[in-house]
Amino acid sequence: MAYVINEPCIGVKDHSCVEVCPVDCIHPTPDEPDYDRVEQLYIDPEECIDCDACVEACPVDAITPEDMVPDEWRHYIEINAAYHRQKAA
Repeated sequence: MAYVINEPCIGVKDHSCVEVCPVDCIHPTPDEPDYDRVEQLYIDPEECIDCDACVEACPVDAITPEDMVPDEWRHYIEINAAYHRQKAA
């Protein structure tokens, strides 16, 4: 099970979570070209190891385990995955 970045990240993009991720699964990072073009950060569900480090680092409580995403934010599960599929293509 992966973690998901949800609505509170939109417009904030605090990269504290990026800095603590031991497997580098949160993108875009501030030094990537698309950082300024997206509204939020995204967790790669294939790379996430469920370590919980990003949850503790997020200042806006935007990150939840996939199975605990509130109903109104369930679409962020696919939004996170789609970003990484598109990036890999």
